[in-house]
Amino acid sequence: MASAMRRRIKTIAWTFVLTLAATLLALNLTSGEKKLDEQIKREYTLHDPQYQRALGVMLGPPITEGNRFKALYNGDQIFPPMLDAIRGAQQSITFETYIYWSGDIGQAFADALAERARAGVKVHVLLDWLGSAKVDEGFIREMERAGVEIRKFHKPDWYDIARMNNRTHRKLLVVDGRIGFTGGVGIAPAWTGDAQDAEHWRDSHFQVEGPVVAQMQAVFMDNWVKVAGDVLHGARYFPALAPVGDGRAQMFSSSPSGGSESMHLMYLLSIAAATRTIDLSSAYFVPDDLTVGALVAALQRGVRVRIITPGPIIDSKTVRSASRAAWGPLLEAGAQISEYQPTMFHCKVFTVDGLLVSVGSTNFDNRSFRLNDEANLNIYDEAFAKAQTVQFERDLQQSRRLTLEAWKERPLREKVIERVAALLSDQL
Repeated sequence: MASAMRRRIKTIAWTFVLTLAATLLALNLTSGEKKLDEQIKREYTLHDPQYQRALGVMLGPPITEGNRFKALYNGDQIFPPMLDAIRGAQQSITFETYIYWSGDIGQAFADALAERARAGVKVHVLLDWLGSAKVDEGFIREMERAGVEIRKFHKPDWYDIARMNNRTHRKLLVVDGRIGFTGGVGIAPAWTGDAQDAEHWRDSHFQVEGPVVAQMQAVFMDNWVKVAGDVLHGARYFPALAPVGDGRAQMFSSSPSGGSESMHLMYLLSIAAATRTIDLSSAYFVPDDLTVGALVAALQRGVRVRIITPGPIIDSKTVRSASRAAWGPLLEAGAQISEYQPTMFHCKVFTVDGLLVSVGSTNFDNRSFRLNDEANLNIYDEAFAKAQTVQFERDLQQSRRLTLEAWKERPLREKVIERVAALLSDQL
């Protein structure tokens, strides 16, 4: 009798444990918010003031005037200005990144940030716990000894494991509240160099000055408050910013804890408003049905759609397989899809109708649209859009276009692998 009772208690205990584990897993794999399930109707064109009002009022912060932008291509162009800005800081440095690993570039950032902290500059570094798992702990100790405040985003706790799937994928550096950087790069050896071989990636980052930098700083503060519980404010972080150029921009962000569909909706609204051209550089292109439908609708009304994704050199074969599984309807509708050949293609740039350029951390996949914290700078500037189109076409010259016929004739083994990978698309 006692033995049967013990077995029953043991069964109940295991049932409880398994139920709890299943519940936590379910929470970990969902955002808790409703998902967009209807196609966005085309109400206006991208050049219509109503489009910009919608993005500036309904979804994001107001579009600001008086900004200046500079595009930086690959590590040799990207890292020196970032490090120069850090070394010249007088008041504050706020830095949020997904990947911070090791190598000489990691050491250079640690040294520069530590030196400024010792000089009395307030330095705040927010690293994603998962993305920075490979960080050299010596860098962390060096910075903390110098007075750098370092926090890890969503370090897992057993009682709050549901946060594990919510990462900060944002890449933001703001110096003295006056100069900002955002784009695709992480702090790791793969981003150094000039995309000269398979070990050095192709990526783009962007330097920003003007009133929109205050919005970049506010996006950083959003996560800093969540993790540190500390409100950073005052002129040290938010100085008065005079116009420095004639560019218009807004800093757009999304988070599962505050509007996980905002970034997704921004892209869908922009695709629906497109009249002439859409150029998309996407490191991880795993479009959902709504996005595919929006792009197909754009193609059917005469919009030219060109997409560059990574080719065989990619850090996630599963993502590439899931991506290729979704290309059929796009290719049938006339989309031009090309795969970058020389190295890993990590760019995240979206250019529409020669006016809008959206740059930042967001990938075209469910992870970016619903699971991660992301941030994009939306730039409304024809000259800047023209320059990004030129760079897109340079990348296109080093890419191989996949035709509908070639896609249909790919080997059966590839089709099976792609179909299986597509089952994981909600987590990619």
